[in-house]
Amino acid sequence: MNLAVEELQKKFPDVIREVKKGDCLTLICGREGFLEFIEYLKDQKGFVYLIDLCGVDYLNYPAKNWEERFEVVYHLYNFEAKELLRIRVRVPEDDCWHYSVVKLWKTADFFERECYDMFGIEFKGHPDLRRVLMPDDWKGYPLRKDYPLALSEEEEWEVYKELVKKNKPKR
Repeated sequence: MNLAVEELQKKFPDVIREVKKGDCLTLICGREGFLEFIEYLKDQKGFVYLIDLCGVDYLNYPAKNWEERFEVVYHLYNFEAKELLRIRVRVPEDDCWHYSVVKLWKTADFFERECYDMFGIEFKGHPDLRRVLMPDDWKGYPLRKDYPLALSEEEEWEVYKELVKKNKPKR
């Protein structure tokens, strides 16, 4: 592992909360100071490739021992060092937002929109944060653990009800 974790912890003591080593190095971070930290990783440490950004909902997760409900997870890659880095940023349910990294990686645009669309995590500074998978008038966030599996007829999406009615077989 080429990344000097101790150096990062000294430089960003208020950002890095925890370090885990497993399938790849994982840094669990807080929001404050995050933009400066991730920009440093890209510009100074060679993590130039954002592989993925996704959300996680830990509602009722039995092994959870922290207070925040959500996480935004980044997978970064350093081509020169051939090194993968996972960054997990905890996001509270009652203040459900994180910073946008679109200015650093254009690919973050759709990743952040998908995370917003599915989990309801807003990204401050995103140039066009709107739904990307669900219709604009969709209510709720389908990948949240408390999203209902079935809706009553009154709660059904109006466009869906119209499609069912239109395509109902005639007898």
